[in-house]
Amino acid sequence: MSTLALLLALSLLSFLPTPTSSATFNCSVPASNTCRSLITYIPPNSTTLNSIKTLFNVTHFRTLLGANSFPIATDPALPVSAGQKVLVPFTCVCRNGTGVSNKRPQYIVKSGDDLDHIATVLFSRLVTYQEIAAVNKISDPSLIRIGQKLWIPLPCSCDEVDGERVVHYGHVVANGSSVEAIATEYGTTQETLLRINGISDPKTLEANQVLDVPLKACSSSISNESSDARLLVSNNTYVFTANDCVKCQCSSANNWTLQCEPSTVNSTVCPAMQCDDSSLNSQLLLGNSTSGCNQTTCAYAGYTNQTKILTTLVTHSTCTASDNKNNASKMSLQGSSWNFLFMAIHLVLLFLHVLQ
Repeated sequence: MSTLALLLALSLLSFLPTPTSSATFNCSVPASNTCRSLITYIPPNSTTLNSIKTLFNVTHFRTLLGANSFPIATDPALPVSAGQKVLVPFTCVCRNGTGVSNKRPQYIVKSGDDLDHIATVLFSRLVTYQEIAAVNKISDPSLIRIGQKLWIPLPCSCDEVDGERVVHYGHVVANGSSVEAIATEYGTTQETLLRINGISDPKTLEANQVLDVPLKACSSSISNESSDARLLVSNNTYVFTANDCVKCQCSSANNWTLQCEPSTVNSTVCPAMQCDDSSLNSQLLLGNSTSGCNQTTCAYAGYTNQTKILTTLVTHSTCTASDNKNNASKMSLQGSSWNFLFMAIHLVLLFLHVLQ
């Protein structure tokens, strides 16, 4: 292709319609309140987990592993086939009523790149070339240079949904899917998805559209004064916090309660992680629990900038109805035994008194 033809083709980009995959997520919290978000990445070609980490500027490989619930020992060179879904974690910030990734990822322009190729191929239509041009203040989309750094504005949100803090997930709609099916899969309602995505008719949902899906997060004992007070972890994911000294994971199987324990990824010395309580004969380490139906757990409560790990004791009952019935029966039997013993002793004393 001649230089003139190439320039003509690039100039036509500004007249192309916006792809239907373009997404705008409502986000109204203060810009200082960033949050953790997730988005689906479906690579167009075979790649590796480490390449995805690099493309999206994920700081630590273990962060990508946690978002996908992969084992911590997973090889960075693990192959990812074309079309395979991978969840990418990133930091979200609100700007003018909408949410975007907080200045990341940044892509460095290579030879042969143009904005449309970067948006539709490299980042699989998670953004449009118009959006890339807008946030990078590029007036002419055909004028980008090799080595130029481009901010890729991924859609996201930090807003509460129905009064609850959630992890907003940018879900790429599969061909043949429906709003109702997506709502069922991710534990929300069709009405909620329609409302937060501004969709009036569920029949207008299109394949490859990026849909804002609110994921329920596990409840925790993290203090509002903690440096990670806004930490949210969604179902079947795990994260590292407190300078990587603590690993926290969420599972609906654990009654949607955040489970935290000392991590093994930090090579530096971590502060003590234990609970002290006079009612316990011994100290509980973070994540450990006492035995029995009414368990006391040493739960994670956050950390301070002085790298102090905060903990708290949480008591909860794991007894079933049958356990409670059995316990009540045991207590009743124990009470009957004591009554019988008391009556026997009383009769013996009475008999001895009569003999006197």
